[in-house]
Amino acid sequence: MEAALLFDDVTKRYGAVTALDGLSLAARRGEIMGFLGPNGAGKTTSIRIALGLIAATSGRVQILGVTDPAAVRNRIGLLPEERGLYRRMTPVAAIAFLAALKGVPSAEGARRARTLLEAHGLGPAMDRQIRSLSKGMAQKVQLLSAIVHEPELVILDEPFSGLDPAAQLSLEQLLRDLTGRGATVVFSTHVMEHAERICDHVVLIAAGRKVFDGSVDAARAGAPRSIIMEGAFEASLAGALPGVADWSAEALSQGGVRVVAHLMAGARPEETLRAAFARRLQITRIEAREASLRDAFIRLTSPEERDEPMAEAAA
Repeated sequence: MEAALLFDDVTKRYGAVTALDGLSLAARRGEIMGFLGPNGAGKTTSIRIALGLIAATSGRVQILGVTDPAAVRNRIGLLPEERGLYRRMTPVAAIAFLAALKGVPSAEGARRARTLLEAHGLGPAMDRQIRSLSKGMAQKVQLLSAIVHEPELVILDEPFSGLDPAAQLSLEQLLRDLTGRGATVVFSTHVMEHAERICDHVVLIAAGRKVFDGSVDAARAGAPRSIIMEGAFEASLAGALPGVADWSAEALSQGGVRVVAHLMAGARPEETLRAAFARRLQITRIEAREASLRDAFIRLTSPEERDEPMAEAAA
């Protein structure tokens, strides 16, 4: 299937500084792709290149089957990193205005705006000026402005920033609904929990280079598991158990110690636990924890890991 967004060996340089270094990725139609990386990794630069706002130094970019983003701009929805709405407009007027810029007639844009605002809990505020809304409410209005014209590709730059937990969950459901009707969603973030819950596919970049491309499960599979042990024992004894790569400890308020032991790649938790009991550690609580996407992110974006061959998983 043709990719909704394709980067082929894209590099961007600003003088002696390389912002992107041979980036290749493909967002398949109908999926949610998380574009992940620490601040300054090159995520926003990539989005600007995809939209034709800046030119790549080298490489090829294709969006919705064409190389000229201007030719398909009415089929793309964008929530930029820099938020901005006309503060004296109402949400209905602001959404209808931005819909008109994408070719939606004014009356239809206003109708869609009211429907979206009602559906996403902003009905009572739809006729208030945006300057009177909370930051989270205003951000939701801008997000709805990005999808009112029913785009095929939605690109969101740090969409969860500034939203409270309830609004974040609402946004996650909105993204699922978009792909449910066939749209492709690409969103950048440095918060792994959102990507872990909703992404079909993740691309991790660090210092302008891709370090992982594949499913969330595949990313987690390469990160170390950990074991949490609590009880009355010397923390260093737990840290010396077979299979433990590194560990941290903290004293418990009720006495004893809590040790988080990160296992080596390929180590089996049951063997570590068997050794703990064989050495008669006074353990009162044990928890074996699978790796999270955050664990994988930390491992893959560390400077030591970036010096190794790039981790790549089959899509």
